[in-house]
Amino acid sequence: MIETSPSSPAPVDVVLPCLDEAEALPWVLDRIPSGWRAIVVDNGSTDSSADIARTLGAHVVHEPRRGFGAACHAGLTAATADVVCFCDCDASLDPTLLPSVAGPVRDGSADLVLGRRRPVTRRAWPLHARLANLELARLIRQRTGLRLHDLGPMRAARRESLLALDLTDRRSGYPLQMVVRAADAGWRVAETEVPYRPRTGRSKVTGTWLGTWHAVRDMRAVLAERPAAAPVSAATTPGTGR
Repeated sequence: MIETSPSSPAPVDVVLPCLDEAEALPWVLDRIPSGWRAIVVDNGSTDSSADIARTLGAHVVHEPRRGFGAACHAGLTAATADVVCFCDCDASLDPTLLPSVAGPVRDGSADLVLGRRRPVTRRAWPLHARLANLELARLIRQRTGLRLHDLGPMRAARRESLLALDLTDRRSGYPLQMVVRAADAGWRVAETEVPYRPRTGRSKVTGTWLGTWHAVRDMRAVLAERPAAAPVSAATTPGTGR
């Protein structure tokens, strides 16, 4: 992992895994909440994504190991803020909504908040991806007891607590492993609805049946993990009452 710009203090860091998102980046970065820091993790882009992100003031991290989880974890490792958000970098999710996702974490009423996607058009969420998501939600309830509706890619939690979960998946199973290990650790997990728009550019995962199948395969492996013998609770943070 190579960091290409200096760290700067921010109340919240926003991790944006990025693979050839030059077209979407200007819209996404322009909508990061004021005072928050955007961490764009370039995961081997062949376009000008990294240069655009740097020019627009984002903190750029290069993660050469390909994989959604690898990019997310590189961003988490580079983060310095107490609270970290994750958001897709393809303009399907509006970063101006991040404060509503991070709010319950910042005020101490939740440990992990997921943005439940509500598609604004049918084109935003292909049928095969929607069906896979429904099955995944059922498997999550079966495995953890959490009655979630979506494994939302827009999410927020405290940085130190996330690092303590010791997440190991570096592919499509990373978001699910975060939820499963958080549940095993007794975290308070909540959902809040966020609009879901058609993405800009080509989808690398859910836009194809093959990509969706690979994601489901990775996630089934995560669900097969045995619960940790000594789960790590969410870290207590001064001022939150936890």
